[in-house]
Amino acid sequence: MPVNTEQALRISIFGLGYVGAVTAGCLARRGHTIVGVDVHPQKVESFNRGVPPIIEPGLAELMAQAKAGGLLRATTRCEEAIAATDLSIICVGTPSTVTGALDLGFVRQALAEIAGALRMRRKPHTLILRSTMLPGSTAQLVEDLLADLERDGTLQVFYYPEFLRESTAVEDFEHPGLAVIGTRDRKPLPASLRAALFGEKITVLDWATAEFIKYTCNAFHATKVAFANEIGRLAKPLGIDAQEAMALLCQDTKLNLSPYYLRPGNPFGGACLTKDVRALADLARNRGTSLPLLESLLPSNERHLESLLALILKSGQREVALLGLSFKPNTDDLRESCMVKVAQILLARGYTLRIFDPALNLAALIGANKRVIDTRMPHIASLLCPDLASAVGKKGVIVAAQKCATLEELREAITPDHHVVDVNGWPELKQLPSRYEGFCW
Repeated sequence: MPVNTEQALRISIFGLGYVGAVTAGCLARRGHTIVGVDVHPQKVESFNRGVPPIIEPGLAELMAQAKAGGLLRATTRCEEAIAATDLSIICVGTPSTVTGALDLGFVRQALAEIAGALRMRRKPHTLILRSTMLPGSTAQLVEDLLADLERDGTLQVFYYPEFLRESTAVEDFEHPGLAVIGTRDRKPLPASLRAALFGEKITVLDWATAEFIKYTCNAFHATKVAFANEIGRLAKPLGIDAQEAMALLCQDTKLNLSPYYLRPGNPFGGACLTKDVRALADLARNRGTSLPLLESLLPSNERHLESLLALILKSGQREVALLGLSFKPNTDDLRESCMVKVAQILLARGYTLRIFDPALNLAALIGANKRVIDTRMPHIASLLCPDLASAVGKKGVIVAAQKCATLEELREAITPDHHVVDVNGWPELKQLPSRYEGFCW
C-alpha cells in the first residue's frame, strides 16, 4: 500500500536480521525512508549496497529498488539513526538463555542507546517494538529505561508483533493473516500513524495482550504440528495413511478448522471426547507408540477442572449454586460432565449445593445417562431446584456453567451477597449487582 508524500515517514530499524530486513524492504516499497541499524558491520555494508543479508523470495528486488530510489541506507551508530528519523522499529533478537528463559539483553541495549540519543536531542519520537517478548516486557522496559521520555511526551511506545513465515515473509507482511498492535491502556492509534503504517484492519490492544497473542499463535502452531506428527506415528503401524486422514480432517471447516472449541471455559466432557482420547492413548500404548501430546490431554483437562474448583473454594462461601449440570447447554447428557464432578467434590467437602438445569428431567433419563446419576449422585433429586430463585438463594457462589436462565431472570434473583463465577464467557453477567469473576479471564 504505497503512501502519499505527506504520509511518508523517516524510519530507523534496529536489528537487520530476518524481521528487520523484511520490514525495511516492505516499508521502503511503500515510500518510507529507511535507516537500518545493526552492530554487525557486515549487515550494514550489505544494506548500504541494497543487498539483503538473508535469503527471502522477493526481498532482493525490494531492497534494490529502495536503494536505487534513495530510500534505504544503514549505520552502526544509533545516534546517527535517531537524528535522521522520527520513528524507530525494534527488530533485534530475543534468544533463549541456557535455562530456557527469554533473554531481553539485545532489546535493552537497543532501547538504552535510543533513550540516550533522545535525551540529548529531546525531539518527539515514536518507538515500535517488534521483537518477540513475554507479556509485561514492554511495560517493564518502559519503566526501566524510557519512563521519563514517555512521561514528558517525547516518546510514544507501541508493541507490534510480527507473524512472518520464512520463505513467505514478504507476502505475509503485505497481507497478514492477523494484525494487532499494543498501546498503553489500549489508547487509539494516531490517525496519521495508522494510515501510514498499519491500515484500518489492525486491532488495537494493550501492550501485554499484543505480546501474549504472538506466543498464543506460536504455541497453537506447534501443537498442530505435534498433533499431526503423533497421528502419523500411530497411523503407520496400523497400515493407515496419515496424510489422507489429516487431509480429511482439514475438510471439516465447521468443527476442525474453525473457531469452534477454541474458547477458554469448561473442561471438555460428554460421551465422545474423553472416551475416545482415552481409547486412542490406550491403543498407542499397546502398540508401543509414545504419543506425549495425546496422552497429556486428559491430565490437562483434570488440571483445568482443579483450577475451577480452586476458584470456587477460595471465595470463602459455603453455599454454591450450579447453573447447568449436563456437559453442555441444551442437552441432558451427564456423561463425563465436569459439573457432575464439581458437584461430587463440593458435597464431599460439606458444601451446601443447589442445582438449576431446566433441560434435566430425571424421570426421562435412561441407559448410560441414568447410570451416571444412579452410581455417582443418587441423591441428585434433592439438589435440583425447580426455579432459579430457590437455586441461587440469597447469598453464596453461583457457578454459571450454562446460559440456562436469562439475564433478566438473574437480575431479579441475584443480590450483592452473591459471587458469580462465569465458566463459559457470558460478559453480560458483569451487569448484575453481584461480584463477578471469570474463570479464565
